[in-house]
Amino acid sequence: IDFDLILAKVKELNLLAGEGIAGIQLRPGGAGLRQPEALPLTLYQNGMVMRDQPFRPYQDPATQQCLQDIIDGYFPSELQLHYPDGI
Repeated sequence: IDFDLILAKVKELNLLAGEGIAGIQLRPGGAGLRQPEALPLTLYQNGMVMRDQPFRPYQDPATQQCLQDIIDGYFPSELQLHYPDGI
């Protein structure tokens, strides 16, 4: 696993998702700033944890697909169900 490559690609995806850019959220009686929702990703020597899901070993085909999506410069396709409008 090339952790440096994965981390670099995650940084690129974070910029595309609007990291550090606040949006306007309308509320009754006014508006406020809204930060994009964080999506935690923890990489370990033998696997990873994304969001609040259980540990996933790198040998798992779904984990390999997730990492390949990131390396290819895409948001993981498995997130489409949870974020149908994008991240």
